[in-house]
Amino acid sequence: MTDQSTPRPLAGIRVLDLSRVLAGPWCTQQLADMGADVVKIERPGRGDDTRHWAPPWLDGTDESSYFLSANRGKHSVCVDFSRPEGRDLVRRLAADSDVLVENFKVGRLAGYGLDYQSLREINPSLIYCSVSGFGQTGPYASRAGYDFLIQAMGGLMSVTGEPDGEPMKAGVAFADVFTGLYSANAILAALHQRHTTGTGTHIDMALFDVQIGVMANQALAYLTTGANPPRLGNAHPSIVPYQVFPTADEPLVIAVGNDDQFARLCAVLGAEELAEDQRFATNAERVACRDTLVPILSGHLRTARRGEWLKRLETAGVPSGPINTLEQVFDDPQTQARQMRIQRRHASGRDVSLVGNPIRFDDQRLNADRAPPILGQDTFTILRERLALDDATLTDLLERDVIAGADTTQRA
Repeated sequence: MTDQSTPRPLAGIRVLDLSRVLAGPWCTQQLADMGADVVKIERPGRGDDTRHWAPPWLDGTDESSYFLSANRGKHSVCVDFSRPEGRDLVRRLAADSDVLVENFKVGRLAGYGLDYQSLREINPSLIYCSVSGFGQTGPYASRAGYDFLIQAMGGLMSVTGEPDGEPMKAGVAFADVFTGLYSANAILAALHQRHTTGTGTHIDMALFDVQIGVMANQALAYLTTGANPPRLGNAHPSIVPYQVFPTADEPLVIAVGNDDQFARLCAVLGAEELAEDQRFATNAERVACRDTLVPILSGHLRTARRGEWLKRLETAGVPSGPINTLEQVFDDPQTQARQMRIQRRHASGRDVSLVGNPIRFDDQRLNADRAPPILGQDTFTILRERLALDDATLTDLLERDVIAGADTTQRA
């Protein structure tokens, strides 16, 4: 079964999403997949910045693939809350919400009366999650934070790249995605806490903090020794052999995690003597002698093609695999068996392919039913249903550019 047929775990939870770009939307998409009813507030005429981060576009539309990646399952409502009437609409929606997520610069929403202190007065049970580059406090709090900067400042780039090359960022927005996941995790904890206290809370999430937090073993290597971990390219600082190796045609990855696996690798290579060599008998010794061992292993692996090695390594139980392109990833039978590519009908009338949520409950995927919305797709519906605005009021707000709907924001 591809999707949840029974009520999802967050069914009935209302989320007001004032975030844009990636970290905040990644968080709220996760909540939407879990069943929350997410209303995304966007600027009339332009919307979320990522709607314009393209190409690529969804074929035949002006919807960017970047926006599509992080906004499944949401309602798009266009409200200009720089206007008093718009602020009132957002405050009324917040009064009836369980969670609010925002990623404005620190202090910006206070000027609109949409900060946590203002909204808790009208909704004491509101869980308010602020996502920013550097957090709500500290000397950098007022700075804008973009993922690339955070990867640099938070240490990731110092350990990524070839030893003699320049520091490198990850190929995806690592800090943004992790911050979105941590934010969703914090919100779930706050919802649980609210069952006991009856009140909401203010969650302060910083990309900078998250980047440092997920440095994991590399951060502890520094804290333990006082020495900065070096860049090792595709090699591992604490495990050998655990890297990319050449073959007679295409490279492969070998990830040996213990001494037994190393012995099996040596047997596959026809080099059993390496497992008996005291220089390589334990992982610690292999790490110390990596510059000797790795060229020897590479010499053996160059004698056959990648496909042949992968068959033999898999049979022997040695962790290994190809370096796939995304085309190969989505063609992989494991990807297909795990239903990691899904389709939803977009408002344009096209089916859009999306990446499935990796979470399963009772062997069912938690994927929201709705495709990412076009700009202003749900403005009139949400304002009618949630705030009981009549057609005359909606028309007045529309004519005064306080709100916008899909028919006025989507190009013909």
